[in-house]
Amino acid sequence: MTYGIVFEKIAAGELPPGYYYAHIPVLGLTTHGSGVEGARAAARDLIQLWLEEKRANGEPIAASPEFFFSTVDVPSDALQGA
Repeated sequence: MTYGIVFEKIAAGELPPGYYYAHIPVLGLTTHGSGVEGARAAARDLIQLWLEEKRANGEPIAASPEFFFSTVDVPSDALQGA
């Protein structure tokens, strides 16, 4: 099975420098790791554990839909009027 992962660099002070969150949106799961590859490995481990738990309990497993990711630029002055 293939699952989409969104990586997000963790803000300074929350964890040591260079750590990333790995969000798995379709499963509602988030983990973290050192660098993108560490976060990817943590996500793979978490997904495997999650799937094992679902199977052991006879629960349905959500299939990953087609996954897209994009960004949008917002001018910095847009926040000044808020």
